Amino acid sequence: MLLGCIGDDFTGSSDLANTLAKQGMRCVQYTGVPGGPAVAHVQAGVVALKTRSIPPDEAITQSLAALEWLLAQGCAQIFFKYCSTFDSTADGNIGPVAEALADALQARSVIVCPAFPGTGRSIYQGHLFVNDVLLNESGMQNHPLTPMTDPDIRRVLAAQSTGQVGHVDAATVLSGASAIRAQLEAEGAAGKRLIVVDALQDSDLIEIGAAAKGLKLVTGGSGVALGLPANFGIDAQNRAEWSGEDGSYVILSGSCSHATRGQIAHHLRTHAGMEITAEMLFKGGATPQDVADWALKTEGLPLVYSSAAPDVVATAQRTYGRKESAQAFEKFFADVARICTASGVRKLLTAGGETSGAVVEGLGLLQLEIGPEIDPGVPALRAGDGLVLALKSGNFGSVDYFEKAARVLSGAAR
Repeated sequence: MLLGCIGDDFTGSSDLANTLAKQGMRCVQYTGVPGGPAVAHVQAGVVALKTRSIPPDEAITQSLAALEWLLAQGCAQIFFKYCSTFDSTADGNIGPVAEALADALQARSVIVCPAFPGTGRSIYQGHLFVNDVLLNESGMQNHPLTPMTDPDIRRVLAAQSTGQVGHVDAATVLSGASAIRAQLEAEGAAGKRLIVVDALQDSDLIEIGAAAKGLKLVTGGSGVALGLPANFGIDAQNRAEWSGEDGSYVILSGSCSHATRGQIAHHLRTHAGMEITAEMLFKGGATPQDVADWALKTEGLPLVYSSAAPDVVATAQRTYGRKESAQAFEKFFADVARICTASGVRKLLTAGGETSGAVVEGLGLLQLEIGPEIDPGVPALRAGDGLVLALKSGNFGSVDYFEKAARVLSGAAR
């Protein structure tokens, strides 16, 4: 294995694996730290954790365990993947985990770049934009678990870290890989180990990736990975054929992002849906079996969703507790997924990082084969014979994403 990757959630890990596979790397996504060695042909391994919203010390412990396994597979470089909206918790898991990995690897200059302009995330003068608005105006300020109210990544990271935070500005990035590398080394020499790097277009990510050649640790969104395979002498090549699956679908959505709520509204115009509220979970208004039975008998693309507007989510959290509400929904969706797949569902779509992680863990899926891209950052995945999935981060996908994903999981063109 050449490149070892640690993801802080399942959808982000799929996004990263998709990026690497499109650039020609033979890539496998693992659910948690594997218990045995990787097969010999794997060039990039992505260990998908569920550490974004847990206490920092637990996130560090799990991430270091993943690092140990990846180094044992012979990895020459480590990539720590977090969300392109840079969200973790108020205490911050990104800074603590990045510093712990850097300590373990004795890394001095560490790139911090959540940007992926192709999916609307860019960094200018250290500030993160989502399309044409600052992060704190994008809807992320209302995220139910990891709200983001400050768009200055340097400031957010400094609050999570023990050391000073460096910066490579847009003008330097536009000058190319050599200039970027020189500035990284200068910032590292000045004692600034975690270094935020601007990126305005996907071509910037290629240059940043080239500048990362030989670095022990790189961190960021999946976009930075665009330029990493070339550092190992790997050229983009044709993807393996994708056959898809026949049979029924079920869509499970726990994401409350603006993008996902728009996708749900679009989907419900022509397809059946069932909304699950916190009151239903805590007062016994619906059981996983009831919901699974509804989905199994509903034709087309049945959608089960808890996605709601920020004020509705806030009311539920005040009533039932933020952590308690999140855990209840995650367990509920995992139970529904288990019942549906046990009853013959072969195509499963999920929306939301926490929801996707809960479903993958609930189904006991240990590794996922990367298939074709559905939308930027969202690949189709095969969990073995008879089950294919699409795990979508809340903010990703076009408005008709669910129908598009269903076509790809069936083996049709996007």
